[in-house]
Amino acid sequence: MLVLVLGIIVLLGVHTLTTFRETRTGLIERFGVRPYKAAYALASVVGFALIVWGFSLYRAEGLIHVWTPPTWTRHLTIPLMWFAFVALACMNPAPGRIRGWLRHPMLVSIKIWALAHLLANGDAGGMLLFGSFLAWAVFDRIAVKKRGDLGAPRISSFTRADGVALGVGTLAYVAMLYLHPVLIGVPVIGH
Repeated sequence: MLVLVLGIIVLLGVHTLTTFRETRTGLIERFGVRPYKAAYALASVVGFALIVWGFSLYRAEGLIHVWTPPTWTRHLTIPLMWFAFVALACMNPAPGRIRGWLRHPMLVSIKIWALAHLLANGDAGGMLLFGSFLAWAVFDRIAVKKRGDLGAPRISSFTRADGVALGVGTLAYVAMLYLHPVLIGVPVIGH
């Protein structure tokens, strides 16, 4: 599980760096915007790759079962993931009522994704992975709020962007239902 932990530290560490605005600004001033962004992207890719590799190593060695989630929590995960995909699809910068309601759609998506998977997985590696992402997303949302970033503005009516987010989010959700066994190695239903 060491590779998984290292990947989580690298990926979430580099993303946590952005919450420390003075440090981030200092790095940009010292190295320049492009090198900062390149290093940020590289660290993110390396962290993500380590997480994927580390989790596959962990699964190959055998899951460490901590608890057995009740069946109803697995059933709850399925609709929660639809909300996560719709929230992610609201990343389009076009104004929309759903985007304004969520304020920070990417963070909402990560929180729902992590919570949904915590409800469905009772093994140590899954709890570590999804718990880390949930904790990070909560921390980041607090940091965003503290620096005064209100996120997307509230809009009183639905817009075309809402329809696009619902459509794209639903399509991505359905695709993941079928691709989850191929990409992740675990079927969504019947697992």
